[in-house]
Amino acid sequence: MVVETRKRGAVVKDPVLVFDGDCAFCSSCVRWAERYLRQTLASGGWEAVAFQFADLAALDALAGGRGEVSAERAEREVLWVTPSGRVYGGAQAVARLLMRSGGAWAYLGAVLTAAPVRPVAGVVYRWVARNRHRMPGGTAACALPNRGAVRP
Repeated sequence: MVVETRKRGAVVKDPVLVFDGDCAFCSSCVRWAERYLRQTLASGGWEAVAFQFADLAALDALAGGRGEVSAERAEREVLWVTPSGRVYGGAQAVARLLMRSGGAWAYLGAVLTAAPVRPVAGVVYRWVARNRHRMPGGTAACALPNRGAVRP
């Protein structure tokens, strides 16, 4: 991950997709995106990093230090952190990734950000996230932790 810490804070060259690296389903989705979405890049690159290996403090500082980038959030939803410090989560993070990829993917991403579609996309994303251990490639390790439970 290209994150440099300077006196003014963190600097990121390209957007960063932060995901749960312990989840086989999430990791499979990221591998798919790296393989197929990078082939159509029209507007620049992006980088995927498991939150377990990301410098979350630097990314959060880039986002203004308001706790928008945290392990707890990244465990529940994928995050898209832009070089300017904007943070998108869940379906909107996926939409930004698709828009960054260009071509037909960009149109699909734009549809996901449209006002009438955005709430539906969020509901679908949250359903998939809650059931990711049941998805193809998912394992018991993919299950989201219970709220309030402490993870070892």
